[in-house]
Amino acid sequence: MAGAPDLVTGAAGFIGFAVARRLLADGRAVVGVDDVCATYDPALKEARLAVLRQFDNFSFHRLDLADQKLTAALFGDRDFGPVVHLAARAGVRASLQDPYAYGAANLTGFLNVLEGCRNRGSPHLIYASSSSVYGANQRLPYSTHDTADHPLSLYAATKKADEAMAHAYSHLFALPATGLRFFTVYGPWGRPDMAMWLFTEAIMQGRPIRLFNHGRMRRDFTYVDDAVEAVVRLIEQPPPSASAGAAPAKAATEAADPAVSSAPWRIYNVGNSAPIAVLDLVQIIEREIGKPAVREYLPMQAGDVAETSADSSDLERAVGFRPSTSIEDGVRAFVAWFRDFHKMR
Repeated sequence: MAGAPDLVTGAAGFIGFAVARRLLADGRAVVGVDDVCATYDPALKEARLAVLRQFDNFSFHRLDLADQKLTAALFGDRDFGPVVHLAARAGVRASLQDPYAYGAANLTGFLNVLEGCRNRGSPHLIYASSSSVYGANQRLPYSTHDTADHPLSLYAATKKADEAMAHAYSHLFALPATGLRFFTVYGPWGRPDMAMWLFTEAIMQGRPIRLFNHGRMRRDFTYVDDAVEAVVRLIEQPPPSASAGAAPAKAATEAADPAVSSAPWRIYNVGNSAPIAVLDLVQIIEREIGKPAVREYLPMQAGDVAETSADSSDLERAVGFRPSTSIEDGVRAFVAWFRDFHKMR
């Protein structure tokens, strides 16, 4: 499919926008898809799209991927190169309030994308999974070679199901598929429902910030440019299959190692491998803004885990890169963008 454009779903979302912009800047043609739903302020999503529309090699389709007919028409209309599937309902807590929306977007929507990729013979599907899949796993740092069979939220369960669905399509139809378990991605143009935005906005406005588990949560915060770099380096490296020259994995080995498969299917962690306490994050934001936070301490929320930490060594071995942007540099970039963005509004 030489010359076919890349397809980026969730192009109006945080990571989808960042990936699309990078691919466009690299001179690739990109078709973006998003339903621009009101999970958070659609004006932010429209502002991201306005940036992407400045590129001549960008085109956009507004549609809900959970709609089988519309998604089939999208794939039936033209050929695509690699497909980067980043459209999803995100967030642990929101999945407790609106489970059917998560089922539609994360399960039905992903199934429709898998069918589109299968029918059109996609050269590579890269899709977003999440660190949330590790759930009750107590072994840190999280490794793709450890089991992730006990999700603690519906959101995590849908992402684990996506990995299993992708493996089935890779096995049955030789569809090359790479899943990325992102660890708390943040940065400019980020989501307003995530800690970085919530804390920054509240501190600037003098409102209390809510610190669950009394601020003792630890998160492996990963800067968005690092997440994008992982996608860009992997996009032209589809996983090999046994029929393409890779040695077939023994069934016993596959059963023992969740990261191993004879199908053209791989999973990578995309995390900074440097978890910090949420209280430390608050202090870094306070220093950058120059104003103290008003703290409200609350118990652990249902579905949350106390700590996340990524073992990204497989990613580094595969593409010679692992996330490394310091939290101080990342917060500085986010706060600067946040101030500029709100001056423009």
